[in-house]
Amino acid sequence: MITRTLQKTIEKRMFQGKAIILVGARQVGKSTLMRKIVAKREENHITLECDDPQTRQLLTDSNTEELRAIIGNNQIVVIDEAQLVPNIGQTMKLIVDQMPHVQLLVSGSSAFELHNRLNEPLTGRKFEYRLYPITTEEQLASQGVLTVRQTLDFRLIYGSYPDVMTHREDAKELLTELVSSYLYKDLLMLDNIRKPVLINKLLVALALQVGSEVSYNEIAQTIGTDSKTVEKYIDLLEKCYVVFRLNALSRNVRNELKKSKKIYFYDNGVRNALLQNYAPLEMRQDVGALWENFFVSERIKFNHYHRHLVNYYFWRTTNQQEIDLIEESDGMFTAFEMKWNPKRANLALPTTFTNNYHTASAAIITPLNYMEWLS
Repeated sequence: MITRTLQKTIEKRMFQGKAIILVGARQVGKSTLMRKIVAKREENHITLECDDPQTRQLLTDSNTEELRAIIGNNQIVVIDEAQLVPNIGQTMKLIVDQMPHVQLLVSGSSAFELHNRLNEPLTGRKFEYRLYPITTEEQLASQGVLTVRQTLDFRLIYGSYPDVMTHREDAKELLTELVSSYLYKDLLMLDNIRKPVLINKLLVALALQVGSEVSYNEIAQTIGTDSKTVEKYIDLLEKCYVVFRLNALSRNVRNELKKSKKIYFYDNGVRNALLQNYAPLEMRQDVGALWENFFVSERIKFNHYHRHLVNYYFWRTTNQQEIDLIEESDGMFTAFEMKWNPKRANLALPTTFTNNYHTASAAIITPLNYMEWLS
């Protein structure tokens, strides 16, 4: 069993008078992590599964006395799939304010719904964390360097969802089920998503462009819609933790691309499942894109878990100078170039970049050194 990095973080936050909220995509292990945390505690606890209609009804618009009756003498209350409960933010606010001896542990699968329902009622009353598929750091801490090296090819192709890594022989079946039934289920439940078939077409188009600049207009033409719809759906997919965007770094330097975007997937396996391409690396033409997607997503997860405040960009000019990933922290820039083949790794940042940006450090990321930046 791989220990999640957030477990210690959450355990340190227990019983500080605030709700602890865990969000993330479906199937990343939120419920499992909550159970592990509770299992180590001596306090009485109750788990409220909001998939159950009766539980949802109990938690909807309950007053303080009704909530006291539900909670009883339990000191820890776990609310799973909280986004399914109308007005859940108000319910949680009552518990936090009126029952300071109770620790709320709350999980939810769709960030956009949770944010809409929690931010205002729970202002100043919550610690919020995001759980991702298993990271390199987590695997390294639990299984060691040798296993991490041995499973790198697998993770580039099949990704790092807990079930996929635990049941590798069933990886294709699990990923097919994930992308067809779970991954953006909450998004499709929204009233304003009238053309769900476009979601899949859009994701396939994005999967084919990983590592490349993305044009909303071109994608719109490809999938048969307009650019505003493409932008709206990408925004929703970001809030479901399926994809994320990098903007081009531009500080008015001549020839910089200013409005370009790149879009990556939080998990390589999801990307490959959408394309139904699980070919081994030696047979693929997209190894460079897979390696870039893997490292960029892993670096973002690492920084998030360790609460590093970082802005992310890529950089490119009209005369084809480029840097894959740039992190900005406290006014300083760290530049990363991803190279799958270590023999082709040579570090020479464009002088246009170094002359205009205060570069703290730069690195070529290969399979030989990537763990240094992820642990």
